[in-house]
Amino acid sequence: MHASSGFQGRSAGLGLALLSAFAFGGSGVAAKPLIEAGLDPLHVVWLRVAGAAVIMLPVAWRHRNLVRERPALLAGFGLFAVAGVQAFYFASISRIPVGVALLVEYLAPALVLGWVRFVQRRPVTRAAAVGVVLAVGGLACVVEVWAGLSFDLLGLLLALGAACCQVGYFVLSDHGGQGGRDGEGERAEPPHPVGVIAYGLIVGAAVLTVVARPWGMDWSLLGGSAGMNGDEVPAWLLLGWIVLLATVLAYITGVVSVRLLSPQVAGVVACLEAVIATGLAWVLLGEHLSAPQLIGGFVVLTGAFIAQSAAPKPPSGPVAAGAGTGVVAGDVEGELSSGRTPH
Repeated sequence: MHASSGFQGRSAGLGLALLSAFAFGGSGVAAKPLIEAGLDPLHVVWLRVAGAAVIMLPVAWRHRNLVRERPALLAGFGLFAVAGVQAFYFASISRIPVGVALLVEYLAPALVLGWVRFVQRRPVTRAAAVGVVLAVGGLACVVEVWAGLSFDLLGLLLALGAACCQVGYFVLSDHGGQGGRDGEGERAEPPHPVGVIAYGLIVGAAVLTVVARPWGMDWSLLGGSAGMNGDEVPAWLLLGWIVLLATVLAYITGVVSVRLLSPQVAGVVACLEAVIATGLAWVLLGEHLSAPQLIGGFVVLTGAFIAQSAAPKPPSGPVAAGAGTGVVAGDVEGELSSGRTPH
């Protein structure tokens, strides 16, 4: 009886993890037509984060104790993992294909290991070094360096900026930003992952409001349509896709999947996000990648997975140890989705 129940739970968890990867993978595909229709990338990011933050307000109220107990964690998650990652990612897809931008973000685990080895001067395993080499080599194929870097250099740098924001959140976590003790010096209960997400979105929305200045946005564009590979799609429908599916649904299903599976298994499934994003961009946006780029993408994901598996975990709480709408592999105490940052 227990074995059957456990199998059903794992099956449900796997299904939810796949749904989460699919939801996250579609964010760039839905956002790019809005950007090409005339919306500034920062305004699209603000609409996504602010819309999701409003929906998550009841959750934030329920977990309002986090504001007092984990202010550094909430600020770091909102600033780096929400505002920073999304702003750089959406800016990058305005210049380069969605799949390429996401694959560049999968360098985050390699960058984390570089920080650990060369800045903190802590040893890393041989497997970790292999993962870094594979990720960098695969990226060289993705951008086709033999063709003289045929992609937009600024777009690649923006995507790399998104990866760096994930590393920034990891560094904050690794330096004890979460604080793991209560007032009596005992180990505190880990923060609820959905509560962290809710406040991260609120903090991110506040930061992006100052940066994006949405009052200057051309709101009339949301009443029109956007082109998607030759077809016209209502702009409001794409915005709903980004907010409801690619953010709220993606996070909730991700969190539940980790609890039914494990952060490690859910993190492996989350690597499919890049595959899904590339496939959706191919079908819906007409962004075709060449055979060497597809092979390179597979190598990047393989290297990212190896590096992520070897990346050190901070003492407690969620850790940005992976890429993407990439993958942030949270440890069990934080259970932050499969640790994703939103894309």
